[in-house]
Amino acid sequence: MEILRQLGELFIEALPTVFIVFFFYLFLRAVFFKPLEHAMAERVRRIDGAKAEAAAAQAAAREETDRYNEALRKARAEVYAEQESARQAVLDERAKLLRALRARTQEMVAEAKARIEKESAAARTEIEQQTPALAGQITQIILQGTAPSAGGSR
Repeated sequence: MEILRQLGELFIEALPTVFIVFFFYLFLRAVFFKPLEHAMAERVRRIDGAKAEAAAAQAAAREETDRYNEALRKARAEVYAEQESARQAVLDERAKLLRALRARTQEMVAEAKARIEKESAAARTEIEQQTPALAGQITQIILQGTAPSAGGSR
């Protein structure tokens, strides 16, 4: 029984320590842990808010970049279209000039052919006119057997 009595005394002596530890726990919980939990929850909330803001800023930046790239693509397309229209205008002008030069060259060729034809006809007429005289001279030379004189007509 002595052990029970000693245990009872030990329990009675330990009660103030248990109460002090329990009150200390309640005090720390109210004064330290609750504010600490509140501060940590606030920290998590702010971190999550900052992450959300960062994600929104990234999305906005991505959207702005996409708009910029789209505007750049449109501007390039416009420049290419302008260059193509200018190139086409130059090609059209060149083709027009080539047609004009070809027409002028064909006119010159036709004029030259006409002039050659006239000259050919004139030469043919002259040859036809001189043929009887030349034939007579050739016949006379052959019949006489002598060379024509230096002052002879042609």
